[in-house]
Amino acid sequence: MSNDLIELTVEQVQGAIAKGAVTSEALTQAFLDRIKQIDPRYNSIVFLNPDALADARASDQRHAAGKAIGPLDGVPVVVKETLDMVGFPTTAGWTLLHSKTGGIDLMPATDSPVVARMKAAGAVILGKTNVPSLSHTGSHANDSWAGPTFNSVNRELLPGGSSAGTATAVGASLAVLGLAEETGGSIQNPASAQGLPSVKPTFALVPNVGVVPLSSNRDVVGPIAHCVRDVALALDVLAGYTAEDPKTIASVGHRPKGGYTSRLSKAALSGKRIGLYGLGWRSLPLSDEATQLYRRAQGELKQLGAVLVEDPFKDSGFAALRQPTPPLAEFDARGMESVPYDLDQYLRRLGPDAALKSFPELAEATKAQNPFAKGGVLEYMPNLPDFNACLADPTRPPRLPDFVAAREAYLETFNEVMDREKLDALIFPQMRSELAPIFGSEPIRETTVCEINIAGLPGVTVPAGYYASGSPFCLIVVGRLWCEADLLAYAYAYEQATRHRRAPVLD
Repeated sequence: MSNDLIELTVEQVQGAIAKGAVTSEALTQAFLDRIKQIDPRYNSIVFLNPDALADARASDQRHAAGKAIGPLDGVPVVVKETLDMVGFPTTAGWTLLHSKTGGIDLMPATDSPVVARMKAAGAVILGKTNVPSLSHTGSHANDSWAGPTFNSVNRELLPGGSSAGTATAVGASLAVLGLAEETGGSIQNPASAQGLPSVKPTFALVPNVGVVPLSSNRDVVGPIAHCVRDVALALDVLAGYTAEDPKTIASVGHRPKGGYTSRLSKAALSGKRIGLYGLGWRSLPLSDEATQLYRRAQGELKQLGAVLVEDPFKDSGFAALRQPTPPLAEFDARGMESVPYDLDQYLRRLGPDAALKSFPELAEATKAQNPFAKGGVLEYMPNLPDFNACLADPTRPPRLPDFVAAREAYLETFNEVMDREKLDALIFPQMRSELAPIFGSEPIRETTVCEINIAGLPGVTVPAGYYASGSPFCLIVVGRLWCEADLLAYAYAYEQATRHRRAPVLD
C-alpha cells in the first residue's frame, strides 16, 4: 500500500474512506509502516504517537455511524515538536530539555490549542517532528538532539527550518499534512525548500500559546501539505478565537464565510493586479537562474489573466526598514527581545507538575549552555533593544518601542503601496537563489521573512518548478492582513494551471 500513500491529499483520503475502499486504521498503519521503512534515512519524526491506531479506529467508528466530525476526520498528520501535546515532552530540539540526552523533560498538562483543534477535527496525529535547538534557524535542524533532518527532495540540500521535520515528513509522504510554526521563516522556508504549499497566517489568526516561543509578537502556527486545498482545509481547523490566547480576538470578523476553501477557483488570478519582486522591496537581487525561473512564472501568471506590476515598492523606502540584527547578515530579529518573558509565560502554562515552572528555573537548569551568551544559538539577542531589561526581570512584559515602530512603519508603507498601485497581492520567488548544501555555512536566502514576520502579514507558498540542479523553486503570495482566503485562491489557480510539484524520488 506504500505507493498509494505518495502525495495523498485530504480529498483522496476522505473519498476512499467514504467509499469503503480503506479505513483510517489501515491507512494509519500503512503510514506507520512507511515511516519505519523510510524515515531512518530522513529523520523527520522524533516521537511516534502510540495512540495513533486507537485514534484511527475511533475515527472509523464515527464514519460508520455517520458522525464524522469534519474533513480531517481520520486523516494522518504530524505536528511540530515545539507544539505541546499531552504525553510527550516538549524539547524544542535542545539536549538540555530531553531526559534521554541528559536534560530535563517538560511534560505539558494540556495540549496546545492548535493540537487540541486538530484532535477535535478527528485528525490522527502520527507523531511529532524534528526542529533545531530552540528553533533558532530557518535553514536546517542540524543541531537538534535528535540529529539532522534531511530534505526529501535531495538529502544533500538544506531542508529549511525550523519546521524541518514537518516539511520532510510531508514531502516524503510520511503524512498527509503537517503543522509548522514560524517566527522568522520557519513555515515558508522549509515548505519552499521542499517544494510544498503552506500558509504563514496573519499574526493572531491562529493561537500560538502552548508552543515554545521565540516571540509572542511574531510567532504563528500554520500548515504544510501537498496541495493548496489541503492547507486551506487545515487553516479552517486552526484559525479563530480562543480565550486561551486573548490576542486571537483580533481575528473575529476576519474569517471568510464558507471557510478558506470558499474562494478557490482556477480563474482566481484573472484581472488581478500582482506586484513583482524588486529592489524596492529588498535591496538584494535574485540569482541569474532564479531570475529566469521567475520570468517563466510571470509568463504563467499572465496566461492566467494577471496584470503584473514591476517593483511597486520602488522609491517607497520599504527596503530601508529592514535592520539586520548584529552579527546576523540579513535577519531582523526585532520583536524577539521579549523571549525571556515569553518563555516564562510558556513555562507557567505547562501545569503545576512541570519540572520547570519559570524562566529563572529554566535559566538555572540550562546555564551550562546559555543560548544568549557568545557562541550560543541566540547570541544576537543581547543586541536587541530591551532584551537585557527583559532578561533582568522576565516576569514583566517588555515595552518594545522599536518593534512597535517597525511594525507600524512596515504596515503603513505596505498599505500605501498596495493602495497606490491598486494591488491585489504580491507574488515573489520565496528564495533569491537555489538551496545550499545541508552541512555548509550558507543559510537559505529568502525574500520575505523579516518583512512579513515583523509586519504580521500572511503569505502562501506554492511550487513553481526546479533549478537545473533539482533544487525546488517556489513562489510566495503575500497580501494584506487577514486576506488568506484570497492568497490561497491565487496560489490555487497557479498550482492547478502549472502542476509544477512532483513527488521526490527518495534515496
